Amino acid sequence: MNLRLLVIVLCHNGLDLTLDCLTSLEEQAGGPYWVLVVDSASQDGTAETVRRQFPGVEVIRSEENIGYAAGNNLGLRYGVEKGADLFLLLNNDTLLERDCLQSLMASADSHPRAGMLGPMVYTWGEGMTISSAGGRIDWEHADAVNVGAGEADKGQYGPRSVDFLNGCGLLVTREAVEKAGLLDERYFMYWEETDWCTRVRRAGLELRFEPGARIRHKAPIRSVELGPVPLYYMTRNRMLFFSTHAPGLRRLKAILHAYHGAWIGSRRERIRGRKRHARAIEQGLFDAATRRWGRLAAAGWAIDRILVPMPWPTPAE
Repeated sequence: MNLRLLVIVLCHNGLDLTLDCLTSLEEQAGGPYWVLVVDSASQDGTAETVRRQFPGVEVIRSEENIGYAAGNNLGLRYGVEKGADLFLLLNNDTLLERDCLQSLMASADSHPRAGMLGPMVYTWGEGMTISSAGGRIDWEHADAVNVGAGEADKGQYGPRSVDFLNGCGLLVTREAVEKAGLLDERYFMYWEETDWCTRVRRAGLELRFEPGARIRHKAPIRSVELGPVPLYYMTRNRMLFFSTHAPGLRRLKAILHAYHGAWIGSRRERIRGRKRHARAIEQGLFDAATRRWGRLAAAGWAIDRILVPMPWPTPAE
């Protein structure tokens, strides 16, 4: 295979996780590939430490936290300029099993119409609990489901075409970038890979799940484990995704489903006594309705209050 692969490791703090991820890359079979760390305003010395401990790794540093979409776009533009044919996007809180890259590259070589390929994603730690075995979009109920999440891997999910792939570990071809463009930076984080995958599929390319490639991801698989900021972005960006991509007359139905699901989620959080989580969901709904995108929640947002008056009644505190 004469494919030139650039591995883009995106990080915002989490130095120990980044170093462990880079170590797992060093132990990969196969090649050739080179590694770029995109440091999104880490405050823990990530850039300097990586340069010192991994002198073969290139580092680009942003002076502000620009999020998943813009951070990976920075790496993608760099790779396109350098002539890369393939890009592997990795979150820094991932670990690759030894044959991961080799399996993904072999699958890319065997499936030339695949614009994106994704590995089996396991939860963190020991065991074979699935976090994602590819993704399915439920257009009727305005949802995107990580297939197999929480199940033990017994080989029940084979290689196949899917609706989307988890962005924590995503192999992308240059052709996909050229045909579908870069990540949409309005999302900042969450749902942006689902948007990107949808655009790649509509450009006529396949999205392929490859279970022979395996990674572990340090991320929750249940919504109850999410904090207020992730809930904000997931709520707002779900509305953005379905208002953009739901087909024809199903768009209104999808938006209403998404709104209803978020409102139920807000009420459930208040019943649990988690008012900050509820307010985050409500703010996400308001910002979607008023089309406020980008990085809004992460900097200086007091989740203890709603920034703007809600145009609908709020459950009693």
